[in-house]
Amino acid sequence: MHAEHTVMSPDSWRRLPAAQQPDWPDPEALRAVVAELSDYPPLVFAGECDQLRSRLAQVTRGEAFVLQGGDCAETFREVTAEKVRDKIKTLLQMAAVLTYATSVPVVKIGRIAGQYSKPRSKPTEVRGGVELPVYRGDSVNGLEFTPESRRPDPERLKRMYHASAATLNLIRAFITGGYADLRQVHEWNRDFVASSPIGERYEDLAGAIDDALTFLAACGADPGEFHSAEFYSSHEALLLDYEAAFTRTDSRTALPYDVSAHMIWIGERTRRLDGAHVEFAARVRNPIGVKLGPGVSADEALALIDRLDPAREPGRLTFITRMGHDKVRDVLPGLVEKVTASGAQVVWLCDPMHGNTFEAPSGHKTRRFDDVLDEVRGFFEVHRALATHPGGIHIELTGEDVTECVGGGDHVAVSDLHQRYRTACDPRLNRYQSLDLAFQVAELYRERTTSVHQPGPRIASVA
Repeated sequence: MHAEHTVMSPDSWRRLPAAQQPDWPDPEALRAVVAELSDYPPLVFAGECDQLRSRLAQVTRGEAFVLQGGDCAETFREVTAEKVRDKIKTLLQMAAVLTYATSVPVVKIGRIAGQYSKPRSKPTEVRGGVELPVYRGDSVNGLEFTPESRRPDPERLKRMYHASAATLNLIRAFITGGYADLRQVHEWNRDFVASSPIGERYEDLAGAIDDALTFLAACGADPGEFHSAEFYSSHEALLLDYEAAFTRTDSRTALPYDVSAHMIWIGERTRRLDGAHVEFAARVRNPIGVKLGPGVSADEALALIDRLDPAREPGRLTFITRMGHDKVRDVLPGLVEKVTASGAQVVWLCDPMHGNTFEAPSGHKTRRFDDVLDEVRGFFEVHRALATHPGGIHIELTGEDVTECVGGGDHVAVSDLHQRYRTACDPRLNRYQSLDLAFQVAELYRERTTSVHQPGPRIASVA
């Protein structure tokens, strides 16, 4: 089954064009940093990657649901116990709601501990007649608009490693230290329902969870799963020199794993079949994700499956669709239909963020909560109509009370964007918007399960 991963070296990607790589001013300095990183301890272990792949295999069978979320772009200054705690707290709260509503395990994957690099549409940025390299994430250069800050510096790759290691240490400490206890997480959700302007919408669901926990406690049931949680890290594998430095051969399997994260994904801008990113991902054993925008064809998707999952191994490949709320009902059906007909067993995730970005009159890049929700709704409608499994959601969020996306129950107006707009790149849902989305996704999933044996709507009629 694994022969495809050993035919060529993990470094075979170096012979192919690599999009979105920084223009490092000192190639020798880069080589020295990469050589040093190659001796650093792994951030994750191959066995953990295998465990995630088995959890994702459950998703392909409709036996689990994925919640993947975190920052658009992490920054070094935000690696603090408080900020990491708030992100994990938000994801755990969302997962608790989704677990109850779906009645299946929720696979929790953070866009965290490595999401320090961002693809950009242009290599430079002009302000006031001054042209400088564009900000590509803290792993490459600084956000401040100065020549010194914007100069790509390979030393930042070492900072990225240390920041990722610190973040993973904090996550493990919070989860093993009781922070993931289901009863505590549910109490947080009860506080949200009580304090949110739209909390009454979710009182029934929160009450049902409360009743279930009370019943289990009365029965003396206290399984270990109530007190801890599995949590996995992921990021876009954009900077291939960094990813290659953490590609290690596992002593158990003699196969290469990228031990910078449990799961890595290929972005919409770097998924060329003849490109270096697809080649790199094809040579490592991690679970792999691929972002698919509205311009993708079914033939491209099938070709990506042939390259990245030739053995058709459940849990190996995840398609993260980012269509936009106005296109998802038109584009997604043909894609899901043909991939399913091919016999491939992929995980389908909905990224409702990236296809719904617009610029506010103030110049802030933002997203409407209603558009985000509508794309998720369309994603569920398509899968219900085709009798396939809507495997999960992939969102950009923060545990902070930011004003970056407009709308949601705790309404953020366009005129509010300037108040707490803190993202280093793309706008994120704040904690209240994230929990609002989780409760609404829970309702969508419950609607799906109650109508799973009924004929689905015609896709054209719901567009």
